Amino acid sequence: MKFTLQAQDKLSKARAGVVETAHGPIQTPIFMPVGTAGTVKAIHQHELKNDIEAQIILG
Repeated sequence: MKFTLQAQDKLSKARAGVVETAHGPIQTPIFMPVGTAGTVKAIHQHELKNDIEAQIILG
């Protein structure tokens, strides 16, 4: 895994970049749904894929 910094705000230290994984690149910052006990609760798979367009799910 590799992180490449693309931009940083001098006042707030906020950062934007790309995390490169074996499965492909992930643009940051990002909304990352969390799956507990093997599933993401309170949202349907269709919404994760099409509406939220989650690039990564922490499980």
